[in-house]
Amino acid sequence: MLNPTPNGHGDAIGVVDTDPASKSYGRLIGQTEFPQGDNELHHFGWNACSSHLCPYAPHAHTERRYLVVPGTHSSRIHVLDTRPNPRQPELIKVIEGSEVHAKTGYAAPHTVHCGPDGIYMNALGTPDGGGPGGIFMLDHQTFELKGRWEKARGPQHLSYDFFWHLGQDTMITSEWGTPSMVSQGLNPELLLAGKYGHQLHVWDLRTREHKQAIDLGAEQQMVLELRPAHNPTKPYGFVGVVISLADLSASVWLWYNEGRHGHGAWKAQKVITIPAEPADPADLPPILQGFKAVPPLITDINLSVDDRMLYVSNWGTGELRQYDVSDPFHPRLTAVQRIGGIVRRAPHPSAPARPLNGGPQMVEVSRDGKRVYLTNALYSPWDAQFYPDGIKGWMTKLDADPAGGLALDPRFLVELEQGMRPHQVRLEGGDASSDSFCYS
Repeated sequence: MLNPTPNGHGDAIGVVDTDPASKSYGRLIGQTEFPQGDNELHHFGWNACSSHLCPYAPHAHTERRYLVVPGTHSSRIHVLDTRPNPRQPELIKVIEGSEVHAKTGYAAPHTVHCGPDGIYMNALGTPDGGGPGGIFMLDHQTFELKGRWEKARGPQHLSYDFFWHLGQDTMITSEWGTPSMVSQGLNPELLLAGKYGHQLHVWDLRTREHKQAIDLGAEQQMVLELRPAHNPTKPYGFVGVVISLADLSASVWLWYNEGRHGHGAWKAQKVITIPAEPADPADLPPILQGFKAVPPLITDINLSVDDRMLYVSNWGTGELRQYDVSDPFHPRLTAVQRIGGIVRRAPHPSAPARPLNGGPQMVEVSRDGKRVYLTNALYSPWDAQFYPDGIKGWMTKLDADPAGGLALDPRFLVELEQGMRPHQVRLEGGDASSDSFCYS
């Protein structure tokens, strides 16, 4: 929960009751406030996960109890212990941004993934606001900074997400922009010039060397969230692209390897296109009025643990889409649920007469594939451009049919107070995007 306003409150981690039998179901039942409110908290994660069981770095004794929370604007890293009281996690360590800068050379940490040999965290760039961005590591028990991960970065300069195929010793990274390119909002000049990220990068996970760049085309701007197949024998995955300069559409691309055991060349192809929707300029924020349309703006995707269902958040049009990707080269749309949106402002069933702003943003899926959670805030400087009336923070839950189908839970709408905005969601026992597996 990030606090973008100077109202005396810090950022926070909130705890929500997800037990349908509980009297406090669908309510905020705990909150750990941070000392400051200038962090811009983003994609936090667990200290331990299934990848600790990999043969070359086994850490079966490591307990999943700590949440590692990066602040993209402050470069601080917060560590919370959830074991003593899961309803009120304890803040046990704060690594100041100056220490992150000094020990890694990076700034603006953004995403946390537990890896086989430690905690991996990406950074958008360097302390001066430029690049390159990249990845650094922390010890998964002491949380001490271990320095930069890359040994030979090749042409990689822009940074965003990262994930891996442990069975193929391969890491995939994506691109957004440096801190100076994103921290003041979307820069239309950079966008129209195709300067935001439009590539995937392939790395050797063991040697930490850059192996290949896959350019999706400069018109494909902002290549963001990566979701590899959970099956360790399947060298493919999905990535969302926020916007196309050709027609304002958004898209999902499949990366894949045609060689045996992931040793061939890596390729990518577009498998989902979501078009922009025409709109009255009077209903649009200034940044979109000249286009007379609402772009979908894919800001997150998530893949169920069985690799069957892909969920796609369209933050602009206010849609969560569900695709059957049993055949990853030919996704099949199975459900669309509308909530919020720049123009549509679709309501929640608990208050059908009240429009909601923001839209489906970060999406998390339970391990059994039956529950899907959404939050509505993206990134404070960008929130202000696309939702100038202000993001009123909410989190909701949908019931998902593993065979296809989505429905908003009428009992579950968490609305935050004091101007707080929700971003990433993690489920206590693990979730679809927490883990990647070494074994089938």
